[in-house]
Amino acid sequence: MKKVDLAIIGGGAGGLSLAAGAAQLGAKVVLVENNKMGGDCLNYGCVPSKALLAQAKHHHQTQHPLDFAKVMKHVHDTIAHIAVHDSVERFTKLGVDVIEATGQFVDPRTLQAGKETIQAKRFVIATGSSPSIPPVEGLPDIPFYTNETIFALTKLPKKLIVIGGGPIGCELAQAFAMLGSEVTLLARSHILPKEDNDCVAILREQFQRLPITLTENTAIQCCTKQRTNIDVTYQQDGTDHTVTGTHVLIATGRSPNVDTLNLPAAEVRFSQRGIEVSDRLQTSNKRIFAIGDVIGQQQFTHMANYHASILVRNLLFRQRAKIDQSAVPWVTYTDPEIAHVGASTDTGMVTEWPFAENDRAQTEQLTTGKIKVATNKKGRVLGVTIIGTHAGELLLPWIMTIREGKTLRSFTDTIVPYPTLSEISKRAAGAFYTPKLFAPGTKRLVRWLLKLP
Repeated sequence: MKKVDLAIIGGGAGGLSLAAGAAQLGAKVVLVENNKMGGDCLNYGCVPSKALLAQAKHHHQTQHPLDFAKVMKHVHDTIAHIAVHDSVERFTKLGVDVIEATGQFVDPRTLQAGKETIQAKRFVIATGSSPSIPPVEGLPDIPFYTNETIFALTKLPKKLIVIGGGPIGCELAQAFAMLGSEVTLLARSHILPKEDNDCVAILREQFQRLPITLTENTAIQCCTKQRTNIDVTYQQDGTDHTVTGTHVLIATGRSPNVDTLNLPAAEVRFSQRGIEVSDRLQTSNKRIFAIGDVIGQQQFTHMANYHASILVRNLLFRQRAKIDQSAVPWVTYTDPEIAHVGASTDTGMVTEWPFAENDRAQTEQLTTGKIKVATNKKGRVLGVTIIGTHAGELLLPWIMTIREGKTLRSFTDTIVPYPTLSEISKRAAGAFYTPKLFAPGTKRLVRWLLKLP
């Protein structure tokens, strides 16, 4: 029987962050992982997809002959380089007892991991999520891919059918189109339904310039394996259509990894969406907490890391920290990128500024895109969406502004280096105050002041 301060199930972003912090603060920590250290983000998600996108953009811009093996080597070399930081060896050196096995609860206070029986003062479930496979007729009979298997390709797909119009579907569809695949993207509603409609329209135009056939508002009916191809039949506006491809990628969302945990034995409530937690990330069992994708909220690596920081405060420093979801950012790494934080920018009091009016964007011919800022009447920032080159890099000051409840004055009163893309933030802020600045009353005041000696 191992008796520890903290037992963490899952070696993805959240679990590793918490394990490293807790061990370095002196806690006795066990980390249980039954798959690759680093989880989905390192091995199948953020890292390989962004490495692939980088190679795809470079190839599309240069139009050099494609060496697909070299492209995939870059993807796997990137994973290998980062994997050192997430390895069993590194965490063992930090003082973490890493057990490579499946963790399963025996009772509310005991976890079985392989041959090890573990009791802990506190347990944390950080098992992440996996691709959600829709119940489509014939799908189990065809050799489809998900984000967990697509990076094992050794040859570029000639005709790729992507089912799913969320961030994963859009990013990978564009990447393979830039590399030279003929891509058909089938979306249940419209692509990126959580994003600003105006910004999605700009991305849709970019897709049309690539070998991407975008079909939205579809219902997938069935998949059929032919001799060398795959047929996917879908319904749109009441009519059946069939598209033929050489490869199929399923990108229809994520499901929480809870099946192997035996949560009923631990008296932990959960649903198809994920494990139920309080705003302190505590489950229905007061000794057990859950973080990251497995709770079914914002499924981002940065949120898993944020959850880990909340638990460091709660479990190690005995604070009562709560998660704050008022300024949760996300980025879709298409070309152009779409970055968002806060409230919707589709309606309400919204100020915009286009990349085309930015001098740095003009010098580099990167004029596609704009920034949209939602505010209240006093200029307090409520939400921001940016579509354009480096949109994700431009988002940070807006995250801080929303989190701290500041107004657009934070930008108008700040000196911004020229010429930089960051000027779009100041120009958007200035545009909010322009009507008041040049209003008739302001002009009368200035004329009166000019008469003074």
